Amino acid sequence: MNCVLDRLEATVSRYKERAAVDDGSVSYTWGELQELAQRIGSALCRKHVIRKPVAVVMDKSADTLAAFLGVVYAGAFYVLINPEYPNVRIEKILATLQTDQMILDMQYEEKMRACGYQGNMIPIEAAKQTDIDFVSLDRVRVQSVDQDLLYGIFTSGSTGMPKGVIVNQRAVVDFIEQFAKTFDFSECDVIGNQAPFDFDVSVKDIYTSIFTGAKLVLIPKQMFSMPPSLLDFLCEKHVTSLTWAVSALCMVTTLRGFEYRVPSEVRRVLFSGEVMPYKHLKAWREALPAAEFVNLYGPTEIVCNCTYYRVRGDEPEDAALPIGSAFGNRLVFLLDDQNCVIRDAGVQGEICVAGTSLASGYYNNPQATEKSFVQNPENQSYPQVIYRTGDIGTYNDEGLLCFAGRRDFQVKRMGHRIELEEIQLTLDQTEGVTRSCCIYGEQEQKLVAFYVGEIDKKELRRKVKEQMPAFMLPDKFLHMDEMPMTKNGKIDRAALWNHYREEKRR
Repeated sequence: MNCVLDRLEATVSRYKERAAVDDGSVSYTWGELQELAQRIGSALCRKHVIRKPVAVVMDKSADTLAAFLGVVYAGAFYVLINPEYPNVRIEKILATLQTDQMILDMQYEEKMRACGYQGNMIPIEAAKQTDIDFVSLDRVRVQSVDQDLLYGIFTSGSTGMPKGVIVNQRAVVDFIEQFAKTFDFSECDVIGNQAPFDFDVSVKDIYTSIFTGAKLVLIPKQMFSMPPSLLDFLCEKHVTSLTWAVSALCMVTTLRGFEYRVPSEVRRVLFSGEVMPYKHLKAWREALPAAEFVNLYGPTEIVCNCTYYRVRGDEPEDAALPIGSAFGNRLVFLLDDQNCVIRDAGVQGEICVAGTSLASGYYNNPQATEKSFVQNPENQSYPQVIYRTGDIGTYNDEGLLCFAGRRDFQVKRMGHRIELEEIQLTLDQTEGVTRSCCIYGEQEQKLVAFYVGEIDKKELRRKVKEQMPAFMLPDKFLHMDEMPMTKNGKIDRAALWNHYREEKRR
């Protein structure tokens, strides 16, 4: 079964009356979710959308999940457009996507028209009432192959134009099979979803639930600024598994949420996106001593994750966690500047990935696709595509892969090559600092440390100076009440740098 609908229907046949998804307001059983998806798919079939993109403009909800699956039933692939995006970004996405079909909550009709969309709009409420056309759905189904696209997710592009990462069904099936098996997910799990649906972490939540029959609970966004409400929600919904951004986990511990309540049924905490600060990981492990903690790694282009590391508890406090070993059916390796494979410990190289769970490329962007999805330089005998992540890695003495930074975050200062993550790690380990970020401005030639915490700036500078050479010491330390975050739950570096420039002008 290499189609996600095969997996959905297998789950429906086993657990039809069991809860499938709960968004805090609406809950559907597996049977109800499938019926809604077939209704939405039937509405789309009339528009002849096979192998075309369909935009979905809705807030995260149980109905949004039904819309995704409805698009798949119609033989198309879905692209969520977050209605909270600025109009300028939506305009750029629509320009790349060139779709003429959109499913939406009609409260966003005016916004989409203002963004220049001139195609057909299908109100989600109307689509949910459409009679199921089994003949049309079957006609679409027999034409499908496992290389058909499943979804697209837009990421930032260096040119200022967002890049649409497109992923086929086979890639998702292969990854989720490995992911669910590796971490022993089952129909008994309750998955607490934190990630927005336009962020690929949500792909793990959605499809692990569909493949295993686990219940998917969509956590309301506003709860992540209110730890007591969030922890009450996790307990009341009996959540057993969290696959969250590091920033979401850090928010709970920074605001001392566990002093209020511990979600004791959680048995699995998986995290990714940024380096997990030791003090926050320690607080989570102390609150949930029986839970498994796992560090995940992988960019959107390789379908969620390609490596994982199970936290043992004996890791040194002064080093970042390894990103570990490859998932099954993945080839993860390091290439040096001469495109030779690195096998020795301690030698840095670019992290590269091969296997069936790679994205198909970037939608309507062959130049970017050809740049990042390339022939394996170690194999000149037959075609073998790899993805060059742009991340730098190295092996430790145990043979585990360790993240050493982005090429983007490597800077030259005073003649020395500096990894900004190394400075950030030192900051994070300093008593009185709860979160930090270090940025180097090429134009200003300034290294600036931003931090959240109780420590005074002068004291922080003194402590950091004791631990690193002068060429790594930030020029300026700026205290923040909180870190600005991107929509994907990562620290917003652009917003931080704008803050620095505003401080300079004062």
